[in-house]
Amino acid sequence: MIDWRAIDTVLLDMDGTLLDLHFDSHFWLEHLPRRYVELHRLDESTQEEIRARIIREQGTLNWYSLAYWSRELGVDVVALKREVQHLIGLRGDALDFLQWLKAAHPRVVLATNADRESLALKLPLTGLEEYLDAIVSSADLGVPKEEQAFWFALQEVEPFDPERTLFIDDNASVLESAREFGIRHLLGIKQPDSRRPEKELEAFIALDRFARLLPEERPPVPGDRHGERHG
Repeated sequence: MIDWRAIDTVLLDMDGTLLDLHFDSHFWLEHLPRRYVELHRLDESTQEEIRARIIREQGTLNWYSLAYWSRELGVDVVALKREVQHLIGLRGDALDFLQWLKAAHPRVVLATNADRESLALKLPLTGLEEYLDAIVSSADLGVPKEEQAFWFALQEVEPFDPERTLFIDDNASVLESAREFGIRHLLGIKQPDSRRPEKELEAFIALDRFARLLPEERPPVPGDRHGERHG
């Protein structure tokens, strides 16, 4: 599926790509609305209003900002996330893929819309950081991945050649934005949330397993993983 000789950089999304989206789906659509109602002693029907309010911000920096929602809803969102943090986990064979990348291939960058508070919660629980060369949050750049400005800003802080870059994300809007910017190798995810049905991504090839990306023969890679073999 991928000619790895043509790839220098791998950009990876986190939630729904490396991590099972079930945690986020459950937290934002079930746990947070329910705990909001309990903490503020409101009618159960208020949960629907909170869900609608959250969804209205989809695709914006606010949607991904824990500080924004803590302020808007008058609750400690990080503390509420910790109540269900046992649901945070890697998708399928994501770890095998990351281990292969670390041993054998290019620069690996987490390009995520998750803010730094989310990263501070999830990275220690998943061990992702060990396999990444860099982590860039849209909160750092001031614009979400859905917008072109993100990719220009990303290239400033983490230079990459769009023609020789693979980007994997479960969000069709984000993939469209990356394609508009010129990233050549784009892949989606068929089942970001293990508890929900597979998604159709009409405009992109979607992965069911990362194993499909790995070469059948995996020769050992000499010394420096960023060395001269691309030259």
